[in-house]
Amino acid sequence: MSNADKQYLNIIENILKNGYHDQNRTGISTFKLPHQIMQFDLSKEFPILTTKFVAFKTAVKELLWIYKDQSNDVKKLQEQSVHIWDEWMMKDGTIGKAYGYQIAKFKQIDKLINTIKTDPQNRRMIMSMWNMEDLPDMALQPCCYETLWDVQGNRLNCMLVQRSGDFPLGVPFNMCQYAVLVHLIAQVTGFKPGLFTHIINNAHIYENEVEGMKLQLTRKDKDYTAPKLWINPEIESFYNFSPDDIKLIDYKHHDKITMEVAV
Repeated sequence: MSNADKQYLNIIENILKNGYHDQNRTGISTFKLPHQIMQFDLSKEFPILTTKFVAFKTAVKELLWIYKDQSNDVKKLQEQSVHIWDEWMMKDGTIGKAYGYQIAKFKQIDKLINTIKTDPQNRRMIMSMWNMEDLPDMALQPCCYETLWDVQGNRLNCMLVQRSGDFPLGVPFNMCQYAVLVHLIAQVTGFKPGLFTHIINNAHIYENEVEGMKLQLTRKDKDYTAPKLWINPEIESFYNFSPDDIKLIDYKHHDKITMEVAV
């Protein structure tokens, strides 16, 4: 099977079989397992699920909203027909001091790119959105809150740390989003994409998602070959990327599995 489907579905099976069942802030109980890890060699395969449809273009738009636009303005997503943040939009139309706000506040993309170019063996290449001072002013405290970067020869590696992961809905977005981010940063710094390691502290499935996951598991041996990622090779500045510069080639997939997000 595709490596993404294999690793992802193995964790889904493990959560459903061995997960700890309890309540949480949303009021919808979950089955959860701690400390789940997926790792992908991006030189060999792009990690996106084929056993269900993943809205890749929507995922890319959200990624660029956070890291390129460095925005907290939900209306900027709505203008692109992206509504995944509508439930958390505050009265001022933002998500507060969360996500892109923290990237902009400390110029984290600029610092990361400069360090990769000028001091690639630096062991302090970290972007973090977990700002203790600003947490009370966030509509939703960041789930994917930290990335750690490493250069190995001509390869750029990245580790994503996610405090909480809704495996049926959020994680399929996150795994392909941050793989894209590695490709983008690698291109503008002159490196090749290397390892992408995804760590989820609290990996969970909500009760109302269980049937959807059982359906996806029936497709386990019916996956498709992973698609190829195309990035416009003419883009040299991170801030010049647009959604049209990032595409999947030959993305074959099973049907979408509809589930409701727990707010």
